[in-house]
Amino acid sequence: QVQLVESGGGLVQAGGSLRLSCVISGNIFRLNAMGWYRQAPGKQRELVAQITSDGSTNYVDSVKGRFTISRDNAKNTGYLQMNSLKPEDTGVYYCKCTVWWGQGTQVTVSA
Repeated sequence: QVQLVESGGGLVQAGGSLRLSCVISGNIFRLNAMGWYRQAPGKQRELVAQITSDGSTNYVDSVKGRFTISRDNAKNTGYLQMNSLKPEDTGVYYCKCTVWWGQGTQVTVSA
């Protein structure tokens, strides 16, 4: 059974950092890309960062230079390191692998 479980969200002041984790069960992680998405209140869900199975990455322009996506295939876990956080980074962050989504973790950045 496939399951994605995010953790690491929370409340942080602007300029702070958070590290999100996504543990993926069901033997789908190693050979597939994964992505981190976010949904701010009243807005559509958007792709924030993506990493392929061989480690190639891409980011939305608004997070380039501040966020880093990574993966540990041995642990079936993907990560999103978020530095220099801004209030506009606030939202629910979801991980996705193939067609499967996690339940989301709330990130709130105060001014």
